[in-house]
Amino acid sequence: MATKPEDAPEHCPGVESDSAGKGSACQGCPNQSICASGVALGPDLSAEQVKARLSSVKNTIIVLSGKGGVGKSTFTSLLARTLAAKDANSNIAVLDIDVCGPSMPRVMGVLNEQVHQSGSGWSPVFVDDNLSVMSVGFLLSSPDDAVIWRGPKKTGMIRQFLSEVDWGDTVDFLIIDTPPGTSDEHLSIVQYLKCMNNLQAIVVTTPQEVALLDVRKEIDFCRKTSIPILGVVENMTSFICSNCKQSSEIFPKNTGGAEAMCAELNVPLLGKVPLDPRLAQSCDEGGNFIQEFSDSPATTAFIEIVSSKYIEAEDGGTEKGRFKDYRNPRELKSFCLVHAKPFIFYKLVGKFPFCYY
Repeated sequence: MATKPEDAPEHCPGVESDSAGKGSACQGCPNQSICASGVALGPDLSAEQVKARLSSVKNTIIVLSGKGGVGKSTFTSLLARTLAAKDANSNIAVLDIDVCGPSMPRVMGVLNEQVHQSGSGWSPVFVDDNLSVMSVGFLLSSPDDAVIWRGPKKTGMIRQFLSEVDWGDTVDFLIIDTPPGTSDEHLSIVQYLKCMNNLQAIVVTTPQEVALLDVRKEIDFCRKTSIPILGVVENMTSFICSNCKQSSEIFPKNTGGAEAMCAELNVPLLGKVPLDPRLAQSCDEGGNFIQEFSDSPATTAFIEIVSSKYIEAEDGGTEKGRFKDYRNPRELKSFCLVHAKPFIFYKLVGKFPFCYY
């Protein structure tokens, strides 16, 4: 992957290119002589700074989807709140890298908060004692301000977040909320976190084919950049009436929905979350939906996704999972979200692929 200096021209070939500092696009660039000399091909000091800063992070989950509007930010917030509530002694961190559309401050109920800088770096905004958030939304003078940046500027901001935010001595889960697509923000995360061995992805989709079409591209992106995929979550899978309890498909599964796609691409389906109008209202108000609406089918589905399940081995006994290389799709069987470790095929007791660990 060719990287570019922040002040490079739009058509910069990147410092790793053979034409770095020599091509027509390099004429007039302040970095031309440095790139031409080959000095830029030395060790990436920024990546080393990121690695040092995130050395205390045990598990990193990046929430992806090729399609906008499928509920990535909602899923990220619920995942973070559920993990934080599951263990009061854990430390859960949320990083919002949707630079142009940061929604995490509102969704997490910390819209008017500000970040502070200390000798150890930027201090994130705390939602609870063990749940903190960092977003470019905290740096804007108004929530209505537009962020109009090209790729290098976004990359610089993401690098600052990764290398300068003080999350604490130990972080059990760093959950990264991303914009839709496979562009600058996603490439920046891969660039700076490729040296880490704890990066995995959860892909969020809705059931209709117009969403699945882009989600397939996101899965392909993960495989091409060697990001292990924990699994796929089908959001807005149906609407369950609060009165009659009947289920209705708002988005028709003309091609089989996420379940058929996962079977086709050999990716685990982590679960299906139904629609609940109260969830949208809770996100707008920055509330804790899981806590406030514990009777919701969406809450039940979500807790099942992040809760450990017993599994039954092929020989009929119950044992802890044996680990397998999950980077090769042909060898991918199942992956435990709670413990962030893969395990070989087991007959599942319950619907979701979690191990007994």
